[in-house]
Amino acid sequence: MSSVNPARTFAVRILKQVLDGAYAAPLLDQALNAKISSSDAGLMTHLVYGTLRHAQTLEKALLPLLNKKPQRETWVILLLGAFEKLILETPPHAVVNEYTEIAKKHSPRLGGLVNAVLRKVQLPEETTYSLPDWLLEEYKKAYPEQWEAVVEDLLQPSPLWLWLSDKGVRQLEEEEALVEPGIGQIDKVVLSRSLRKTKAYQKGQAQPINPASYSVIEALGEVMNREVLDLAGGTGIKAAFLAKKGARVTSVDLDPRKAEQGRQNAERLGQKVTFKTADLRSPENLGTYSKVLLDAPCTGSGTLRTHPEIKLRITPEYAQEMSDLQKTLLEESSKFVADGGELVYSVCSVLPQESEEVIVEFLKNHPEFQAQAPDLSVPSVKTAVGTRTVPVNGVDGFFVSRLVKVQ
Repeated sequence: MSSVNPARTFAVRILKQVLDGAYAAPLLDQALNAKISSSDAGLMTHLVYGTLRHAQTLEKALLPLLNKKPQRETWVILLLGAFEKLILETPPHAVVNEYTEIAKKHSPRLGGLVNAVLRKVQLPEETTYSLPDWLLEEYKKAYPEQWEAVVEDLLQPSPLWLWLSDKGVRQLEEEEALVEPGIGQIDKVVLSRSLRKTKAYQKGQAQPINPASYSVIEALGEVMNREVLDLAGGTGIKAAFLAKKGARVTSVDLDPRKAEQGRQNAERLGQKVTFKTADLRSPENLGTYSKVLLDAPCTGSGTLRTHPEIKLRITPEYAQEMSDLQKTLLEESSKFVADGGELVYSVCSVLPQESEEVIVEFLKNHPEFQAQAPDLSVPSVKTAVGTRTVPVNGVDGFFVSRLVKVQ
């Protein structure tokens, strides 16, 4: 029996867990700590993310060759093999041989099935952007002039975006990383090793963040010596950057584990942030602030290039559930805004029910607030009540609205 490239073996294992509900990024991080060469690690990552990005296209290619969708393990092997053959254009004989050998480890019969299907599989004739039909329509609504470029960009590998200090740039380049100017304060980087193993990361001179996410921080304007309340703050990345800009930040999230991660990350970055745990649907009295950020939980529909597994999971019903939650969180968050202060609402989603519709309903009930569409440092389009970033060239899709309390 021929040996199988370990990258493919790892990819099968990880992709199966992702299709069972896990997220790819932490699983890949764990695998990178295993004894695997850098070239195999790169192939493994490319196989998992690439297969997820093209999943709908691959499914359309495979299903006509099957009587029914096979069990999860076999389906994962077929998806990965089809991705290599059809998208990566790996030599077909190599694809068939490798994935047949993987299947044989489970059952000789499965080896025969995988061999037969991968020999025959071809790309569908119709053009597909590998998105669920309803989600493709939402992207067309969000970007009527640019939708085709946007959805094509979602199929490309995601760049590594890093905030870097000057010292961090030097440290990475000493470790043979390629650092290219990106957008605003965020650089595009190609590493020679895992980020967490670099001196720049360990010494707090590097932090992963998408330029669109960083632009949300910029939407708060001048924060030097200001008290800032960061709501639904998650692991506190934005809170740490606000502190770096001179703000005194209180970050609040429901999950105590995220708060602990936030404390550790802020400490690594050399920043002081106060972390609190609270349910924002019925929060304690946190006082009033002139600057409030609500980076609300959302479907993540604007991050499909970075987290392609999301498009396999979200539904219109789930989007509406998130919209209802966002309306509640925005209502509660507004109570902490001082007169003359402002609340920045953001979501990493392109769906109108999570963006414009949330703001419009809020304004109907709160005439004391006015909505502004902030200028952002990334490609974006403005609407009546906010600004939507354009997810091209690796930028995520965010919606940002500045709500100013005028009386």
